[in-house]
Amino acid sequence: MLVLITYDVSFDTEGGKRRLRNIAKICQDYGIRVQYSVFECDVTPAQWVELKEQLFAAYDPEVDSLRFYKLGKNGQNKIEHFGAKASFDVFKSPLII
Repeated sequence: MLVLITYDVSFDTEGGKRRLRNIAKICQDYGIRVQYSVFECDVTPAQWVELKEQLFAAYDPEVDSLRFYKLGKNGQNKIEHFGAKASFDVFKSPLII
């Protein structure tokens, strides 16, 4: 299942920068960054549960926000990109390890 995750973390409270780094790291563990605070994550249902639990533990619901857009199994077909800085397409580009 492809999920688009966006977040906004407040720096007005103590620990904002730490929460921002932590949330970005969690998202990087499951997907690819496509914008500064936007990640595409291709996850199994079990990974999705795990990912949400980690994000909910990392953010401050009083001042931060998380948004999830579930694009489904064929979500990569719903994505169109225009302009500079096209990100690595984990679904179509070969991955050499």
